[in-house]
Amino acid sequence: MSEMLSFWDPWLRPSAGLATVQWSLLLALATMVGYACQRHAALPKVVGYSLVGGIAGLIGFGANTAWPLQGTGLFLLELGVGIVLFECGGRITLRWFRHNPMVLVQSLAESALTYALAWQALRWLDVAAPVASSLALVAMAASPLVLTRIVSDMRAAGPVTDRGLVLATLSTLYALALGAAQAGMLPRATQGFWALITPVFVVLGVSIAVALVLAALIRLALRFMSPASENTSFLILALISASVPLTSYLGGSAPLAALLGGILLKHFNPRPWAWPRQLGSAASLLTLLMFVMVSTVAAQADWSGPVIGAVAALIVVRLVAKTLGVAAGNVGTGANWKQALWVGCAMAPMSSVALLIASQLVAAAPDLGGQISAMALPTILVMEVLGAAMATAAIYRAGESAMPWRPLSRNANRGDDSES
Repeated sequence: MSEMLSFWDPWLRPSAGLATVQWSLLLALATMVGYACQRHAALPKVVGYSLVGGIAGLIGFGANTAWPLQGTGLFLLELGVGIVLFECGGRITLRWFRHNPMVLVQSLAESALTYALAWQALRWLDVAAPVASSLALVAMAASPLVLTRIVSDMRAAGPVTDRGLVLATLSTLYALALGAAQAGMLPRATQGFWALITPVFVVLGVSIAVALVLAALIRLALRFMSPASENTSFLILALISASVPLTSYLGGSAPLAALLGGILLKHFNPRPWAWPRQLGSAASLLTLLMFVMVSTVAAQADWSGPVIGAVAALIVVRLVAKTLGVAAGNVGTGANWKQALWVGCAMAPMSSVALLIASQLVAAAPDLGGQISAMALPTILVMEVLGAAMATAAIYRAGESAMPWRPLSRNANRGDDSES
C-alpha cells in the first residue's frame, strides 16, 4: 500500500486523504460480507464484519492505526460504544432488582469467578501479577454490543435473551469501572495507599456526575419533545457526543458514563419509550465501524506459538468461568439450568469494550503494554468471531429466535433481512 501511494504522490491533491477512501471501501466490503454471512451461512452480520476487519489487519491494512488507541479513532470507538451502552442501560430497571435480587447476585458471581479463574490461570502460566490482573479485567467484560446486534438479526426475545443482555451489560459496568481504576492505579503502584486509591474515586465520581447531567438533560427534553421525533434523536446523539470528550478530559470513563446515564434515565423516567429509529440507524453505522476497527487493530498482535497457547488457555478458562458463574448464581432467579447454560454461552463474545479497557491499561503502563497487548488482542479477535457464533447458537437452541437458523432461500421475503 505504501508503494502504491508513493507512485501517486506527484498527482495527489489535498483532501480528506486516501485513508478515508480506504476505510470507506473496507466498510463497504464489510457490509457485503456481513450480508452474505447472514443470508447464506445463517451467521450474524457481526461475524462478517469481524472477518473482514481481521483479514485486513493481518495483511497490514491497519498498520497506521495508533495503539494504544488515541485521537479520532478512540473518539469514534468511544462514541459508538457509548451510544449502544446508553441504550442497553436504558433497558435495565433498578427497581426490578428489588423483586429479583438473585439476578444481581448471579451477575456478581459470574464476573468475580471470571476474574478469579482467569487471574489464577495466567499466574499458573508464569504471567506477571500486574499483567495477569489487567488481562483478567479484560476477560471479565462480556459484549452487550455483539449481543444486541445478534438479537436484532435473529429478532430474538425470551428469558435467555433478556437475561443475557442484562448480565452482559452488568459485567461491562464492572469491567469499565475496575478497568479505568486499574489504569489509574498502575502508574502509582509504589506511591502509597491514598495515591493508589485516588484514581478509583476520580473515575467513579466523574463518570457518575456526567451520567447524572446526561440523564437529567435528556429527561428534561423528553418532557416537551416526542421520543419518536427526529430532533430528539439528534439531541441524544449530540449530548452523548459531548459527554465522551468531556468525561475523558476530566478523568472519567466515557463508556461508563453513558451506561450509567441510560440506567439513571430509566430510573428517573420509568415510563416506556421507544428507542428513536433515527438514532438506531446512526448506531448501526457506528457499530459497523466499531466491529471492523476492533478486529483490524486486534489482528495486528504477535501470533507466536507461546502466545497462542496462553490465549487458548485464557479463552477456555473464561468460557468455563462465565458458564459456572451463571450456573452458580442461578438459584432463585426463576430460570432453569438449561437456560442458565445458554445464558453463559450468550455471554461469550468480546469486542469494543474489551479493546477500550486493554487500550487504557496499555497507555497507563507502557512498560507492561507489550505483554498485555500480546494476549489481549488475539483473545478479543477470536472471541469477537467465535463468541458471536456461540451466542447465536445459544439463542437458537433456547428457541427464542424468530428467524429460522438456516441460510435464507433466494425467494425468501426480502423484508426478513432488514435491520430492526
